[in-house]
Amino acid sequence: MTYRDFKKSVDQAKSDLYRETLARHPEAVRVKKEATAVRNLERIFAAALKVANEKGFAAMTLRDLSAATGMSMGALYAYFSSKEELLAMLQEQHRSVTRRILEQALDRRRDPMERLRAAVRIHLYLSEAMQPWFFFAYMEARHLPAAERKKSMESELATEKLFEDLMTEAVAAGALAPRDCRMAASLTKAMVQDWYLKRWKHAGRRITVDQYADAVLDAVESYGKATGH
Repeated sequence: MTYRDFKKSVDQAKSDLYRETLARHPEAVRVKKEATAVRNLERIFAAALKVANEKGFAAMTLRDLSAATGMSMGALYAYFSSKEELLAMLQEQHRSVTRRILEQALDRRRDPMERLRAAVRIHLYLSEAMQPWFFFAYMEARHLPAAERKKSMESELATEKLFEDLMTEAVAAGALAPRDCRMAASLTKAMVQDWYLKRWKHAGRRITVDQYADAVLDAVESYGKATGH
């Protein structure tokens, strides 16, 4: 799979999840036409991420969001009642898309190494397709309210734990040499994060996400190369 192929599936998944967001927040979203609500939610989320990633979510005002979306303050309040509610919706959407797409990719594979390769590659592809979301989740984590900060930390650790479990499966199958899988997973997560936190560096070197994914997988497989056992 290439990033171009992957991007098509992620765009569809995001559309489905905007509809789920509507279903989960009927008291907040007071727009009856689903197509209009989905379109405007996508518009609001994109603008909120852009403004928040430029000046910080705490500093972002609803006037900023109104200007960025071209929607009136009254129109915005038809989708959320407060910045705190918007924040929860943004975080929930990011976690839902990431979890769903990773689970779908792994469900289709049985070979331990194929599952590990798919998890790393798809996590990188996700971070490219949803870069503003990933950057926002990482940079805003320490400023979130306690409950949202806890969910953000749990989501971060869940991905790392997924890598660890898949590496452990590969070791058990003899595809990787015995290693400290927790440490290896932590290092892998750090390489993945480098892609979406320092895009300027990789863009300056004209590195594509497909090339970067290949390089990360080479590093992971070389580290755990199954020789001599």
